[in-house]
Amino acid sequence: MSTVTLPAKRWLGQSADRKVTVMKTLCSLVLLSVVTATHAQDCGGMANAGGTCVPPDVAMPSYQQQAPQPPPQKWVDHYGAIATDEPRGVLGASTDMPDRQSAENAAMENCRVRGGINCTMQISYGNQCVALVVGGKGFAVNSGATVAQATEKGMKFCTPMANDCHAYYTACSLPARIQ
Repeated sequence: MSTVTLPAKRWLGQSADRKVTVMKTLCSLVLLSVVTATHAQDCGGMANAGGTCVPPDVAMPSYQQQAPQPPPQKWVDHYGAIATDEPRGVLGASTDMPDRQSAENAAMENCRVRGGINCTMQISYGNQCVALVVGGKGFAVNSGATVAQATEKGMKFCTPMANDCHAYYTACSLPARIQ
């Protein structure tokens, strides 16, 4: 830093206001150089994180913007039903209907269209699968999360009645993602 020497006469002859202004300027310059020297701290190979030395193996905080969250998923429910006219061996079914009542009405209508006279609602289900298991002496209708689960439940009820039980009808009415 270089120093400027002013002749004493000039300095002493200046007004008091001018002296105060010069002193303020000099003090400001000195203060600025001290702050700059303090802020520009040498970290000896470590990262300088806002005036603090951080070892290289310490993770620095990340200020990256987070990705926007995707909108919530929206699902629509689906329903199904099975109706039978047991003495005539008629099966009516519906799947992927918007509500339980629509599924039951459609299954009953399907049973009548196929020749059923005394159609009876056997099961209605929502967002699941169904199995109609038949054997020589009877049948069982069950629902489950999968066709395999529904069939397994039906077999447990049918097998004590007959040895020739098998899945006669299976279907699923599962929820569908709309968004």
